[in-house]
Amino acid sequence: MGSIWELDFYSRPILDENQKKVWEVVICESPLDIRTKTDSLFRYAQYCPSTEVNSVWLRTAIQEAISKAGEAPIKIRFFRRQMNNMIVKACEDAGIPALPSRRTLALNQLLKQRMEEVYPQEPGYQGGTTPSVRLDSPLPQRLPDALEGQQWVFVSLSAADLAEMPEWEIGFSEAFPLDFVQVSPETRIPGVLIFSPRALPIAGWMSGLELAFLRVDTSQGTRLVLETGATESWILANIKNPTTLQEARGFEEAKQKANGVHFIGVQSNPEAESFAGFWLLQEVGV
Repeated sequence: MGSIWELDFYSRPILDENQKKVWEVVICESPLDIRTKTDSLFRYAQYCPSTEVNSVWLRTAIQEAISKAGEAPIKIRFFRRQMNNMIVKACEDAGIPALPSRRTLALNQLLKQRMEEVYPQEPGYQGGTTPSVRLDSPLPQRLPDALEGQQWVFVSLSAADLAEMPEWEIGFSEAFPLDFVQVSPETRIPGVLIFSPRALPIAGWMSGLELAFLRVDTSQGTRLVLETGATESWILANIKNPTTLQEARGFEEAKQKANGVHFIGVQSNPEAESFAGFWLLQEVGV
């Protein structure tokens, strides 16, 4: 599997000599494995004059980044919906699919670092707030019929247990190093396991969704919701059982203590020793 990049193209809190906002493309590589060394991840940034903000300039910048990286990514994630058309066109013109995604953890950290350390050093710096990857919560929709009626359960593992992920037999997966999200080995990481005889098709479907995070939604009863892509939201289960309601509260509390980190796994049954799918997730800002 090749690399995945995360990209942002937007104005920064810097004015040029004509008092126009300076734009910038920021690109970084997604960590895909719990063993990834974050200092080895590819990063690229280039300022763009306000007079050249278009998909042609952005495509050229992406091609320059590919030249520096030595290989093109298999896809590019981006969170900023208002830049959707320009980013998608530039990426497609460069021969790379672009996907709206809230799984932009490395990009979120890099933008925060640049806001604190890089932009204030630039002439024309105006100050401003950190660009946020938080998006409005969309209305959750029902799962496709073929995926409904599955068994599921709240579980937890220690961060040290998760460090052994590379030794597990997993069909579809994506993870990130736990030190990258400031989680210590003894931290309890909450999660949800889904059991189904159709585990592999379900995991395959989920792998194409740009998984963002799980949350317990209490706006209309209590529901377990899976957030995906830039705006999709899926109801995994309606929770009514008092014991499960208590477990749901515990899941959210544990998620907060783990800096938003949690996981979702798919198995054929509770006795299975392999996973059809397993993803480490983080809800940013928890």
